[in-house]
Amino acid sequence: MEGPESRAGPPVRIVSGPRGAWESTQTSEDALSERILIVDDDEALRESLELLLAAEGFPVQSAPDGAAALEALAETPFDLILCDLRMPGVDGLDLLPEFRSRAPQATVFLMSAYGTDDLALEAMNRGAYDYLQKPFQPSDIVLAIRKARERERLRRNNEVLKREVDRAAAERPIVAASQAMIEVLEVIERAAEFKATVLLTGESGTGKEVLARAIHAQSPRRDEAFVAVNCGAIAENLLESELFGHVKGAFTGADRARRGLFEEASGGTLFLDEVGELPQALQVKLLRALQEEEVRAVGSSKPRSVDVRVLAATSRDLEAAVAQDSFREDLFYRLNVVRIPVPPLRERREDIPLLVDHFLARYRDELQRDVKSVREDALAALVAYPWPGNVRELENVIERALILTRGDHLGLDDLPQNVKAGPEPEPGAPGLYSLKEARREAEQAAIRRALEATDGNRTHAARLLEISHRALLYKLKDYGIR
Repeated sequence: MEGPESRAGPPVRIVSGPRGAWESTQTSEDALSERILIVDDDEALRESLELLLAAEGFPVQSAPDGAAALEALAETPFDLILCDLRMPGVDGLDLLPEFRSRAPQATVFLMSAYGTDDLALEAMNRGAYDYLQKPFQPSDIVLAIRKARERERLRRNNEVLKREVDRAAAERPIVAASQAMIEVLEVIERAAEFKATVLLTGESGTGKEVLARAIHAQSPRRDEAFVAVNCGAIAENLLESELFGHVKGAFTGADRARRGLFEEASGGTLFLDEVGELPQALQVKLLRALQEEEVRAVGSSKPRSVDVRVLAATSRDLEAAVAQDSFREDLFYRLNVVRIPVPPLRERREDIPLLVDHFLARYRDELQRDVKSVREDALAALVAYPWPGNVRELENVIERALILTRGDHLGLDDLPQNVKAGPEPEPGAPGLYSLKEARREAEQAAIRRALEATDGNRTHAARLLEISHRALLYKLKDYGIR
């Protein structure tokens, strides 16, 4: 597959495979999405490689020399580079440090008809992945690229898994002692295996990201990346670039091309936290990305295909936002395929003792404090407190108590004043130290409020309480509530 003598070629040439072939490879087990740059002064060889790799489903771009290659790298983040060793001007060996600097994620192959073992060794010492001897058969180049792709996939997966293991070691657990959380986890288990968009709703601090990670961990995409972004924590003028990427020169400070989070998550899951904070201009672009499964980098006219499962979360009332024209109705329905309301901690008080045990064990080791347990009076106060900050607030309270306590058990005096359940209970008063009684009283109060709000309609009250109708009937009978 060696071409004739070098001829002048166009500065940059772009070849894409047939749309149908591209879509079929995206959904196959051998899905190929790597962008390839071919650098060779031999026009015939460039064209034959372009046609071969485009037919395999790769997006391909080519350059006739080192200068054009570096210009292309400034515009597009490539995954793989095929570079000739001997070219006019800068040769392949001298380009290797530039490739490492400008495209550190790229796998680089050097190609030459004049190779020796020493030259191949020097190329790999300088950062090349492999050395290809010209002339080569089409099957040789495709096989070499597939092997490199598989190696890179395994490397990235190992990095992702390591990050997930490290994060999981410090992550809040999913506690499901309460009926409300059991029902949430049942929905998560059913929704995880499908690619459908999931919208997690609920107050801040309820653990929506933890649940999103649980969906990803139980999905067919579990071995691929989980990428999370808080849409309300990034400046509006930077958010589009963060999501979709940008090309060099797209705005002040864009000195090189950059992938967006959609591309970083391709093959895996993208979690859009606080999606209700998206500005309206970006809502249109997000809707297009979800519908077309392609993104367009800032400053680019060429869309790029992505294969992403999107999970979203919000603490806002999106239906009210739609009614006020601050959130697009079509985007809301696109996100709201599977909706999972996450109950606040005050409505699942049975989970509090288990969460307390978890945070106590975690921060006891992290802070190296020899605290054995939480006393009954403190636990009763923790269960009775309404937790406006939800699980996140509970975690902070336990960490603070461990830092400030002087004893080997956390007591009522170790808790913040606002968490303490009213005045100090009188010693020996029946029921005042009973955790079980505190739970029952909290449940009864919540049920009575729900029945009052619905004029005694048990079906509607069950929805407010976020429990099943059957569970409500059982509790009404158990508590003797009419």
